[in-house]
Amino acid sequence: MTPWTQLDSAKIPNNGGELTLHQRGSAFSIRITGKRGELMNSREFNSEKVLSQVGCAHLKSVDNAKVLVGGLGMGYTLKAALNILNDTASVTVAELIPEVVKWNHGPLGECAKKPLEDPRTQVHQGDVCDLLNSKVARYDAILLDIDNGPEGLTHTDNNWIYSEQGLKEIYQVLHPQGVLAIWSAGPDYLFEVRLKRIGYKVDTRTASARADKGTKHTIFLAKKP
Repeated sequence: MTPWTQLDSAKIPNNGGELTLHQRGSAFSIRITGKRGELMNSREFNSEKVLSQVGCAHLKSVDNAKVLVGGLGMGYTLKAALNILNDTASVTVAELIPEVVKWNHGPLGECAKKPLEDPRTQVHQGDVCDLLNSKVARYDAILLDIDNGPEGLTHTDNNWIYSEQGLKEIYQVLHPQGVLAIWSAGPDYLFEVRLKRIGYKVDTRTASARADKGTKHTIFLAKKP
């Protein structure tokens, strides 16, 4: 079997460890050192697509829809959102690590068919939290795939997002009927309770890593009434 070749590496801010980008043939892998190993693989992206499909389902025929994607990854979440939205929409993708943006402009771009080149895409190079605490309603959908779910893994500052205070501030930046969709490695009943206590109408979905098989992931759907 052809071995994986490391192409590049990147430091995660605030002592979060190191990301490494690997390639084997047409497949790519992003890994984190010293914790979990592989974070994402270019052959397992179905649950990332489902995150966008369910999070943006209400926007298919909405003009000038505004969507925020937290976490660029390999571009699959962003691409799936763009596929649903019409030509008047705009999608801001926030990515904390500059090298991940560089990789998507380079070798990773073909994985999701170069969504960064779509004219509806804007890149926010920095922490998605910078866009979530403005207290001004501006988004019709917020899609978060920035970590392992309600327990931050790669960046401890992500814990704010899943806290009661963070979820309250996210509630404020959603338009009425707006949807917050969060990818998670697994279910979390207490997190669902937290969302409901703040006022969201909550639903959960399960999606496989691949279209018909693989690890089951959880997507939290939280709608602002």
